[in-house]
Formats: sequence, C-alpha cells, structure tokens
Amino acid sequence: QVQLVESGGGLVQAGGSLRLSCAASGRTFSMYAMGWFRQAPGKEREFVAAISRSGGSIYYADSVKGRFTISRDNAKKTVYLQMNSLKPEDTAVYYCAAVNSDYDLRPFGSWGQGTQVTVSS
Repeated sequence: QVQLVESGGGLVQAGGSLRLSCAASGRTFSMYAMGWFRQAPGKEREFVAAISRSGGSIYYADSVKGRFTISRDNAKKTVYLQMNSLKPEDTAVYYCAAVNSDYDLRPFGSWGQGTQVTVSS
C-alpha cells in the first residue's frame, strides 16, 4: 500500500495561489488513481479533485472547477494540486489519497497528516 505525505499549504490572501504536493512511497504509485480531499473545521471531509492512473481523466468538485488543477508525475511518484483564485471558503486541511479506481473516486487506505490551507479575506 502507498504511503502519502502532503505539503505546500500555508496562509494566503484571497485571490492568491498555492501549490500542494503529495509524495508517495512504494513502487506501485502509478497503479493508483489519486484524489485530493479537504476538511474544514466542523465539516465533513469532501472531495476536491481526482486524476486517473495515466492522468488522462480528471475530475473536479464544482466548487473548485476552473480554479484548481490536479496533475501527477508518476516518475516522481507525486500528485499536485495547483490552487488559484483562492477564496476564504477554501480554508481547510487538504489530504491526498488513493481512490478505488479511475471511475470510482471514493478514497481508500489510510490518510496522511494533511496540509493546512488558510485563506484570509
């Protein structure tokens, strides 16, 4: 099973940008579709974006479509989330996770520690 470490979070003003990274260990990273999820204080964890094993299929939550871009580099065993035009409502802890398949975006396995994103107004 792949182990995941998220990084790149921080404090940014509304309208700013951040790039999150999720580094995976193990030799099987390219076998997994990957997703980003987030959890705001007092709320359930929610889906943000996902990318298929090859990177050929990409999915976004409506709330981030047009502002966020997910990508992956299988050689580096890393998945990225470029976040532009950030809004205060994007404030959350962001997690990456393997998802069940290229078409079933439910996460499985253990969660990493996440990375905090705070957007000030």
